[in-house]
Amino acid sequence: MKIKTGDKVRVISGKDKGKEGNVIQTFPELERVVVEGVNVMTRHLKARGNQPGQKIQFSSPIHQSNVTLVSPKSAKTGRVGYKKIQQDGKAVKIRVLRSKGASEDIE
Repeated sequence: MKIKTGDKVRVISGKDKGKEGNVIQTFPELERVVVEGVNVMTRHLKARGNQPGQKIQFSSPIHQSNVTLVSPKSAKTGRVGYKKIQQDGKAVKIRVLRSKGASEDIE
């Protein structure tokens, strides 16, 4: 999965289209990500004993295909690719943002 925890993403489809937020959690096996403030669900908890009933709101996972990465350096969005560069004599694989002929590092 090319989206990592801590990345800033923008939702490109669904009820929260256009919203931006940071990735809180990823589920690579399910190809889903949890983005703060996006796909907010409400869970109603029943009163038990001396605890009162309450409503809990939480961000639910969405599919990774419904989000696109936002560049930390500029406001551009795009697909994520990989590039190998030489650093201290070693080949290092880095993530890059692909957009109209240019590649921008995402570190």
